[in-house]
Amino acid sequence: MVVAARGLTLEQFLALPETKPALEYADGEVRQKVAPRPRHSRLQYVLAYRFNAFAEPRRLAMAFPELRTTFAGASYVPDVAVFTWDRLPLDSSGELADECREPPDIVIEIISPGESAPALARRCQWYVAHGVRLAVLIDPRPRGIRVRVFRPGAAPLALDPAGQIDFGDVVPGFQIGVQELFATLRPAGPQPDTARRRRPSSDRPTSSPP
Repeated sequence: MVVAARGLTLEQFLALPETKPALEYADGEVRQKVAPRPRHSRLQYVLAYRFNAFAEPRRLAMAFPELRTTFAGASYVPDVAVFTWDRLPLDSSGELADECREPPDIVIEIISPGESAPALARRCQWYVAHGVRLAVLIDPRPRGIRVRVFRPGAAPLALDPAGQIDFGDVVPGFQIGVQELFATLRPAGPQPDTARRRRPSSDRPTSSPP
């Protein structure tokens, strides 16, 4: 959703207060991200967690959900941004910095209801054209192609359900199966019956009219 007309500079944009959902800037235009729904939120959590559980103890990389990244004249907030260990955004004291002005090594975008899949695919192509080594576009909806991988100078790769999202050229040894990823959208164990989750109207407390 466009919230500001063209004409705002990048530095003017960065001076604006942060909002939820976050604002993003490209080509002088300000857009607001779509608030994540359950599928989106779950996949975002799982991906960031899996990355950090594997890569952080090995000092290979670190994943950040909803990190503002400002580079190449734009300011985006990817669903997951991954920096290799030697490129972590640090300040002079060695702590994580308050700003990130370099492209991540990996970017993951997850399509939310109401978002344009072609627009996010173009954004992934923009990422890899401007310093990102690997971009992944994920569609949580249970139809069609659900994962596309983008690399610099290569055509987008569509993965089938039996495929692997291979991050090994950036984070050695790390990959996630497509089926394995989407299986996390289905909670394990018996599911409570919908009718049992909702209290019968006869059991609900009533209040006297004022």
